[in-house]
Amino acid sequence: MKELIGAILMLLAGLGVLMTGMKMLSEGLERSAGSSMRKLFGKISNNRFASIGVGAVATVLVNSSAATTVMVIGFVNAGLMSLVQATAIIMGANIGTTLTGVIIALSGFSLSAYMAILAFIGVLINMISKNDTVKKVGSAITGLGLMFVGLSFMSEAFKAQKIASALESVFLKVDFPLVLILIGIVCTALFQSSAAMTAIVVTMSGAGIIPLSSALFVILGTNIGTCVTAIIASFGTNTNAKRTAMIHLLFNLIGTFIFTVFIWIFRDGAVWLLRKMSDNPQMQVALFHVIFNILTTALLVPFIKPLTRLATLLVRDKGDDSTPKMYYIDDRILHTPPIAVAQVLKEVSNMAVLAKENLDRGFNAIVNASVAEREKILQTEEKINFVNKGVARYLIKMSSLSLPRSDEKLVGSLHHVIGDVERIGDHAENFLEEAQEMQENGITFSDDAMDELNNMYQKVRYMFERSLYVFENRDETALAEISELESEVDMLKRVLGNNHIMRLNSGNCSVECGTHFYAIISALERVADHLTNVAFSIKSPSGSQIEAMEKIAKEQAKRHHA
Repeated sequence: MKELIGAILMLLAGLGVLMTGMKMLSEGLERSAGSSMRKLFGKISNNRFASIGVGAVATVLVNSSAATTVMVIGFVNAGLMSLVQATAIIMGANIGTTLTGVIIALSGFSLSAYMAILAFIGVLINMISKNDTVKKVGSAITGLGLMFVGLSFMSEAFKAQKIASALESVFLKVDFPLVLILIGIVCTALFQSSAAMTAIVVTMSGAGIIPLSSALFVILGTNIGTCVTAIIASFGTNTNAKRTAMIHLLFNLIGTFIFTVFIWIFRDGAVWLLRKMSDNPQMQVALFHVIFNILTTALLVPFIKPLTRLATLLVRDKGDDSTPKMYYIDDRILHTPPIAVAQVLKEVSNMAVLAKENLDRGFNAIVNASVAEREKILQTEEKINFVNKGVARYLIKMSSLSLPRSDEKLVGSLHHVIGDVERIGDHAENFLEEAQEMQENGITFSDDAMDELNNMYQKVRYMFERSLYVFENRDETALAEISELESEVDMLKRVLGNNHIMRLNSGNCSVECGTHFYAIISALERVADHLTNVAFSIKSPSGSQIEAMEKIAKEQAKRHHA
């Protein structure tokens, strides 16, 4: 009894160490390849083969097809990827995940002891190195080593006589293909990791517990079971994101059906072929996993569009996409922090564009003495507020992630940026109120006053475009121009204020008119201040001009002395 309990505990410990190692390997690779991941997803196109390549490489980098699929669902939910592109990437992800199985199968070549040393080497690298990128590589190496430590524990546990004999008798009795596939589906769904289940099957195969002919069907089941993660991730998403999860399920269901029929009929032939390809039982299982995913992809690549149409038929559009939503960010993308950082920048830029468009509407209400766009202005203001709150929550979540120092500073600065953009959006609503009050009281500006307001607004409008350009392109060279524009707006406010006093003294404008005039030029001056903060946020988290200029001066001095 003690031997059985000890073996079970060792098996559980081995599985725990294996999954921890896989997580460390995944996170280490992902963080060290942060910029590469951004560039990789920037190359997504309508070329299905290129997208398959992107999916395969991304899965190798994150060491999980489920993580890639969840990320793709996030992209589709954010409207950044079409169903056709998502389908091709998912196909590539299924190919990329086979690398984990091959790595696990290496434990069958008496390499475990040597590979386990990698865990120690990785820890040493983390302790000695001061370079962040090298430390991340060290974490990945540690994770790889721990995977083999876990596999070694599991292998020893399966050697225990009571466990080995019990499992052998189970697989001798349960050799019906559909039952074996069901075992693979259920266990993978419970582990939420096809790689972990593949590791167990590979290890049992190496210990002689499960016959190869049975292991093949369990592996087919793991490919369906891994879809559970994607299906769960699609809850609460839009229709297209749900269709993406359905495509993932359809891909694996079709592939499993084809291979099940083939192996069921030619079971002995399939086993013979795999044994010809390798003498090692563990590698035989891993190779079957590779063959399954490559051939299924090859068979279904010509049918990507019909596959998306089938998913569209199965998942009907409920017309719920009109509800407020984020445009570029999604919690599912948080699994890959480098991508999340790039996407949150796009979301903030989009929020700024909404504010700019609404500011135009608000000012036009004053110019045209009309509140016809009142509903549009109020609806857009609601959108801006919704995005502001959503981005703020997202940034808080990102703060808990392990980010490079530069990204940490960026995330910190964005808290200030969204506050500035939200306040700019408020001024559009203020302009609407000014226009409505003037209309109700029959107040109009003189031609001179209107020309001055238009002139000042065009200056601020140009500054808006330049500030947004600086923010989106992180262009430090344009900061001096932003500073000059702000000074010009400040000067315009003083000049326009003096001009209006002259008009009041000459009787060309009323006191009531002056109140609205001052409110508008003061609001435009404050908009310019917020725009300056947005632009200077690329060098100072708070948007401080002084702090940003001091940093730029120090950097220039360092380059000069170097």
